[in-house]
Amino acid sequence: MATIYEVSKLAGVSLATVSRVINKNSRVSDKTRQKVEDAMTELGYRPNSIAQSLASSRSNSIGILVSELHGPFFGQMMAGIEAELRAAGKHVIITTGHSEEDKEKEGIEFLISRNCDAIILHVEAVSDDYLIDLCKGKIPVYFMSRLVAGLNEQCISLNNELGGYLATQAVIEQGHTNIAYISGPQFKADSKDRLTGHMRALAANNIAFNKGLYFEGDFKETGGSEGLKHFIKNKQSFSALVCANDEMASGSITYAREQGFSLPKELSIIGFDNIIFAQHTYPKLTTIDNPVNLMGHMAAKLVLKNVYKQKDIVIEHYFEPKIIMRDSVSPIK
Repeated sequence: MATIYEVSKLAGVSLATVSRVINKNSRVSDKTRQKVEDAMTELGYRPNSIAQSLASSRSNSIGILVSELHGPFFGQMMAGIEAELRAAGKHVIITTGHSEEDKEKEGIEFLISRNCDAIILHVEAVSDDYLIDLCKGKIPVYFMSRLVAGLNEQCISLNNELGGYLATQAVIEQGHTNIAYISGPQFKADSKDRLTGHMRALAANNIAFNKGLYFEGDFKETGGSEGLKHFIKNKQSFSALVCANDEMASGSITYAREQGFSLPKELSIIGFDNIIFAQHTYPKLTTIDNPVNLMGHMAAKLVLKNVYKQKDIVIEHYFEPKIIMRDSVSPIK
């Protein structure tokens, strides 16, 4: 395979000039550009990212750290980021943090070592202080689904508290007052905010928060099934179940049907996120729309605007959730 050095030698120009041609830099004469392009054609040379970065001091790669690779939520997030960046001729390097502080820090250090032009983080375990210090480094850092105090302009986030409120308010408006709630892990900011929204909706409707109708789940299907099993085992009375994400709602629906519940006649269930399978459960899942794919596009645009200086890009930093009514919630009988 031909190298940039061979192209340089055949064209009779410097490596920097070849790199400028590859990067479509205007500071190359038409005659010189043609010499380089002819040499690349003769040698069958195809530019690689290393050659392209020689003149631009850019790797044209963006690091992405997410909590997990499994599940549709993170798939939609990464798809949004990658599609926007790929359209701009950039590539992504992806690693995971698994919502553990040490692994998140390890993943961040890995991305820094890869000479990324910028890093987009979906982190849940590291502290705000750590992230503030991280942003003092040379590589620009941006945040998905997290609002870090003092770094608002580097964040793309959702109003999770409002989402939690809307979910519980939706079942209350259908006449439900005995409402069970399965939260996500409470060390996660989005989970904590959604629970706060749930409790605000209860208080606004003069419904007391019942600790017996609360279960801390894991944001996975197992959390939904284990939560519902816990309520049933403890003989709790409830007509509606609010889950802090769609995966747990899906687990609850499966377990409820296995136990002979008629849904939503005997139990209304609502989720959060509006991930792709929410409209394919039985019954179809009522949920809160979390536009994570759009937010991923927006995080990528933030990089393109601030790092690559692309113009005419409008950034929306804060997204509002909305209720998506389907079939899994019905009026209380």
